[in-house]
Amino acid sequence: MPPSKVTPSKSFSVHALPGLGIIRKGDDVGIHICKASKKSGFPLQNGDVLVIAQTIISRAEGRTVALSDITPSPKAKALAQQLGKEPELVEVILQASKQIVRAEQGHLIVETPHGYICANAGVDASNVPEDECVTLLPEDPDHSAEQIRETIKAEFGIDVVIIISDTHGRPFREGAINIAIGVAGFIPVKSYIGLTDLFGYELRTTKIAVADELASAAELLMGEADEGNAVVVIRGYRWEKGEGSARMLVRDAQRDIFRR
Repeated sequence: MPPSKVTPSKSFSVHALPGLGIIRKGDDVGIHICKASKKSGFPLQNGDVLVIAQTIISRAEGRTVALSDITPSPKAKALAQQLGKEPELVEVILQASKQIVRAEQGHLIVETPHGYICANAGVDASNVPEDECVTLLPEDPDHSAEQIRETIKAEFGIDVVIIISDTHGRPFREGAINIAIGVAGFIPVKSYIGLTDLFGYELRTTKIAVADELASAAELLMGEADEGNAVVVIRGYRWEKGEGSARMLVRDAQRDIFRR
């Protein structure tokens, strides 16, 4: 990956977009965002970065499952007993997984079809209106992000970046952080390879996951329980335009020494 040609930002601001309302199955998230921008008196601007909580994308796309409709398999029942989880929930996780990476100490770490390594395949029971329901990750978060970007461009005639985010835990660190699981409109990784530092040393491996860092900045306003803060606008950050994908943030399994 060649080094980024974008000059680093000196400052940027972070704003929660108010007035979004509850997103339900079949809703167009892009249209809701445009309406919220107009109603709240917070006009979106060219170059804005919009970080959107995965939960509302999943709800809009019908990616919810009622646990009462699930019949757990023998494998799910055995894992549930081992981990102290509901068999129906474990079955949903298995169906949403490509493979199990770890299953121990009450934790089920899997690889999703998107390539993400995460707990419970991103299956989440929070911020779901119906009882005993869970949300799954969007099937194609990059596509979801691009659709929202195009809706905003058509409505306001501006070019924005979209990041769909989700909270993930981290090896060796306490506390979850927001990461990007879908992006549109920019290159999500900033490369410094080939550049020199202040003392003339050539950087050989340094790449920064700017999409994840922007998602984490937005999480400080999103929180985990406030539906009104499901969309956060980052203004003034200089991003690198391009056909980016969140898959650019996934380390190839052959280079992942933590999975060997």
